[in-house]
Amino acid sequence: MTEKVLVAYGTTNGSTARIAETVADVLRTRGLTVETAPAGAVDDVTPYDAVVVGGALYAGRWHKDARRFVRRHRRALAERPLWLFSSGPLDSSAGERNIAPVPGVRRVMVRLDAQEHITFGGCLEEGARGFVARMILRDGRGGDFRDFPGIERWAARVADEMAAPALL
Repeated sequence: MTEKVLVAYGTTNGSTARIAETVADVLRTRGLTVETAPAGAVDDVTPYDAVVVGGALYAGRWHKDARRFVRRHRRALAERPLWLFSSGPLDSSAGERNIAPVPGVRRVMVRLDAQEHITFGGCLEEGARGFVARMILRDGRGGDFRDFPGIERWAARVADEMAAPALL
């Protein structure tokens, strides 16, 4: 059984961090010891039995900190169960259908034999940093499309998989 889990994330405006915290909270309610951290702040993943990595999507790419995290820790990540999530669509599409991972995340899934990937709706609200973010907001295309009940359901399923004997 998995006991100690890391939930690492790459975010610019905090939306993906909130998703990561929600995932961590659900895992904790299932009896797991969980730490969350910005992906760029993690020096070592060897103390963890399993890892969840999330990254915001920007222009069809995973957040740079999430990309760098999986590249920097690829050997250790390949030796433990790994789940991935993305956040990004600024509409309800993520709740309506399964959205395939962007090409870079798909490569990570294959190279590191990740258990699963899911895409959640994103959030972009007034005060967001970045030129593109401000343009999107100015065009009226922002909003909060995160589905927290859906995130919680996914995290509960991940917790069940972590508890499965096959992941020993």
